[in-house]
Amino acid sequence: MKEFQRFLQEEDGMGVVEVILIVVVLISLVALFKTQITELVTTVLKKVTRNAKKI
Repeated sequence: MKEFQRFLQEEDGMGVVEVILIVVVLISLVALFKTQITELVTTVLKKVTRNAKKI
């Protein structure tokens, strides 16, 4: 029973190191795929603009 109560009271969360690692990985992915992301966003915005004129 004491083990169960200790388990319920345990409040370990994500540490600063884990958050920093996640941010570094995300920044690296954006840097690697920057041109593809830019092309995708440009294409989508052109389609939205073109279709907005039809309405």
